[in-house]
Amino acid sequence: MKKYLVLGILFILPITAYIFFAMSTNYFRPLPVLTPVVAELDGFKDLEGKPVQLQDRITILGFFGNDLEEHRAYAYNLAQKIYSKNHEFKEFQFVILLPEGTETQAKNIEQKLKQIAPTDAWFFAFGSDENINRVFQSLNSNLALDSDLSSPYVFIIDKKRSLRGRKDDEDLGVMYGFDSSNIAEINNKMSDDVKVLLAEYRRALKQYKSDREI
Repeated sequence: MKKYLVLGILFILPITAYIFFAMSTNYFRPLPVLTPVVAELDGFKDLEGKPVQLQDRITILGFFGNDLEEHRAYAYNLAQKIYSKNHEFKEFQFVILLPEGTETQAKNIEQKLKQIAPTDAWFFAFGSDENINRVFQSLNSNLALDSDLSSPYVFIIDKKRSLRGRKDDEDLGVMYGFDSSNIAEINNKMSDDVKVLLAEYRRALKQYKSDREI
């Protein structure tokens, strides 16, 4: 009897595993789109005076306000938990929008971020107060900027400038952004969602290469 039981397990387990992975492939769930089109970053320049853009990039977008030093912990949390793990992915970037006049603060923070990971894909972008508000409002979220144009929340934007997030989060329901002051939220929820979006693009690229070969 034991012999047949062992043989049965050895036969059933591989089939069960195959069915599980086949279903995972066929029913892959992309990260939901919450806002179809976020405003482009027209009028913003990085520390080198070059324009930055959302289109054709996978972007983590943040708003750290006039006092970047006060909110530097947001940057360090994100750099350690998200950026350092994903910055080598092609077309992935971090963009932190700041008011004009905060360039010196940004340079100081950038030097500290370099101790965590190369900052090739991390951009501090500077613009007018009006442009910062314009971009934030285009997210159409249930969140708001503070009076100093800052927010602890960061947002996942795909290559088509769509805001991605959660429609059925177990704690918040619809989840537009991720609280960068909350290590647990960044390390768990946001990290998982970034992985899902990057996997979505890897999957699309793999399918494209497969179609080309055919």
